[in-house]
Amino acid sequence: MPAAEEIDGDVYVSPVYLAGSTYIADPALRPLLDAGFTLVNDDLANAYLASPDQKIHAGWLPEGEDDCLWRITGHERPFTPPRWLATFDHFTPVEVVAAFTTALAEDHAHGSNASVHGRLGASQAEPLLPLAEADWRVDHGPYVSVSQPPDRLALVTRVNGRLDHHEEISDQRSKWTVSGGNSGYSSEWLGTFTTHTPAHLVSATLTRLADPAPVARYKEHLPERNRAASRITPVKPSAPTPLDIQRAAVARSRSTVARTVIPSPALVYRTTTALPAAASARRR
Repeated sequence: MPAAEEIDGDVYVSPVYLAGSTYIADPALRPLLDAGFTLVNDDLANAYLASPDQKIHAGWLPEGEDDCLWRITGHERPFTPPRWLATFDHFTPVEVVAAFTTALAEDHAHGSNASVHGRLGASQAEPLLPLAEADWRVDHGPYVSVSQPPDRLALVTRVNGRLDHHEEISDQRSKWTVSGGNSGYSSEWLGTFTTHTPAHLVSATLTRLADPAPVARYKEHLPERNRAASRITPVKPSAPTPLDIQRAAVARSRSTVARTVIPSPALVYRTTTALPAAASARRR
């Protein structure tokens, strides 16, 4: 990785759980909008989305009452209490959220109800498989299963016992917690999923979490505490094409002509000679 003082402009960062937030919602909202979700904004710039069947609700809440930026719920029927709840805080990398919303959008694009009740035959252990395949350590305890990557800078936990549904939906406890980054403000983030969150949605999120593919960031968005452990590569500007070079040459030639052939009137008449008649008439 280049020294901190050498980092400038756009960079690629890996792993994603150390990249920090972009503070832009579009990559995670776009899959839902493309799937036909409706969008409503309030006066505070919070965004609220609903699926065509009104069974999935998603909120992007930069002006919410707590540190939860994303709140996504699944409902068995419209206007009933949520069956499941997923949350992500302000510092969660948007690519992690987008993995969840993309899986949601795919369910609706295929007319599937799996986004509410899950897929037949899916188990709660399914989301841990992509972590094990990515060489994360997975420890199954009697009460909690814990997964961590080799650098130990991300953590996935699953409570193995039963939880109170009301406590989960009110965001007091969660079946799954997902976090990443070194401890500290803006460098550490947190996501949660309740018991009935469909396993394939959690699995899609954890698959992206374990994916080593780099993400693009501007240097100012990189959390300071995460830089030393991140793989950072400056984005090299693309080489100009012959057409780009030709256009630049034409632009320079036009600029030169403009400067040399069309002088400023103030320079033309800044002399001791009398002004031309036409110019004198316009001045009068």
